Amino acid sequence: MLKILLTLIFLTPLCFMQGMWWMVQCMLFMVAFFFMFSTVFSSFFGNLSYFFGCDVLSFGLILLSFWICVLMMTASESVLRAKAYQGFFLGMVMVLLILLYCTFSVTNLFMFYLFFESSLIPTLFLILGWGYQPERLQAGVYLLFYTLLASLPLLVGIFCLYGGEHSLYFPLLVGESSSQLLFYLCMIMAFLVKMPMFLVHLWLPKAHVEAPVSGSMILAGVLLKLGGYGLLRVFKVLVLSGLAFNFVWVGVSLVGGVLISLVCLRQTDLKALIAYSSVAHMGIVLGGIMTMTYWGFCGSFTLMIAHGLCSSGLFCLANICYERLGSRSLFINKGMMNFMPSMALWWFLLSSCNMAAPPSLNLLSEISLLNSLVGWSWVSMVMLSLLSFFSAAYTLYLYSYSQHGKIYSGVYACAMGYTREYLLLFLHWVPLNLLILKSEPLVLWL
Repeated sequence: MLKILLTLIFLTPLCFMQGMWWMVQCMLFMVAFFFMFSTVFSSFFGNLSYFFGCDVLSFGLILLSFWICVLMMTASESVLRAKAYQGFFLGMVMVLLILLYCTFSVTNLFMFYLFFESSLIPTLFLILGWGYQPERLQAGVYLLFYTLLASLPLLVGIFCLYGGEHSLYFPLLVGESSSQLLFYLCMIMAFLVKMPMFLVHLWLPKAHVEAPVSGSMILAGVLLKLGGYGLLRVFKVLVLSGLAFNFVWVGVSLVGGVLISLVCLRQTDLKALIAYSSVAHMGIVLGGIMTMTYWGFCGSFTLMIAHGLCSSGLFCLANICYERLGSRSLFINKGMMNFMPSMALWWFLLSSCNMAAPPSLNLLSEISLLNSLVGWSWVSMVMLSLLSFFSAAYTLYLYSYSQHGKIYSGVYACAMGYTREYLLLFLHWVPLNLLILKSEPLVLWL
């Protein structure tokens, strides 16, 4: 694991050299492939080094981080074109990637906390430095304070755990002897905000709307997964408390998912719609984790990977339209099928993945999450059916409103995408639909 980390650290100075943008991107592709072939398909930690290790859960999410970070560089060519501090931008992406790599691969709970928090800083720089609107400062403050406020109790909880166990090494952690509400809340609140759960989700749409395309991609693609990853790791300790108190979060996330889906149907901003839809998806993930069943854990892990690729791809599409028309409003982005006919196919493919159409990974994960939640309680069927229905409804609304209809009169041309953009969308869509052919690693990791 250290060899990959050192590769990334030594790759960072290249970012600040002249004309090295595509070089860094190609090198990262290479590192991602190297990492992919150091496969760890077991629930034990393999590839161990000093305090890094990797099991299936980490492996999937590290690979996702590599993939999304490489595609961020592909998507942000406008930074290079405008010469907007491109060296510093690449540096930020690399620092973020290194921190994410460390977050997912450490085997110690305190180190996890450390990297979990520090991945916030480069994200903040991306939003503040390359965002579009003047409100990006407020979005940054939202992001920082929501996350920090919930994370400090987690630190206290980790110290409390260390006081009892005298170890924070993941494989050595054992469940508590009785359920303690305060300890339970301390340990999971930070992850619920990061997910984000309904009621503490307000920072996410704000951050997405203000962030540049790369910020949105990494936010939807990987940073939301930190919450799910943390919960999957921490619930090893919180078994008894979980059985006692988890029903609250399942209820909140399912009802919240339906309400957020209704909010999606009223959005006029492309990015805000996609951002709210990811809150709804993460609600189902949270519900699945909170059932504490095998199906639920596997389904939520699969949906995290699937949603990372799918959401990121949709943000790329929204950005492609924004770069052509200078607006993200659905009233201006109407009838895009006339304006960019070849992009309509990609809109269709990624939208259908977003509403869990076969053969996407989303389908596999949503089936197992439905199984786990209905098995956990029969009553959850009501909200789940509404959630499934509305997720199809707002995705169709997004697709049909942006692609069909009468084109906005200010647009009088036909634009093709660049090859770079088609490649970018292809690389989002292919893993999303091919991984279902080899889905055992995703559901065999417990």
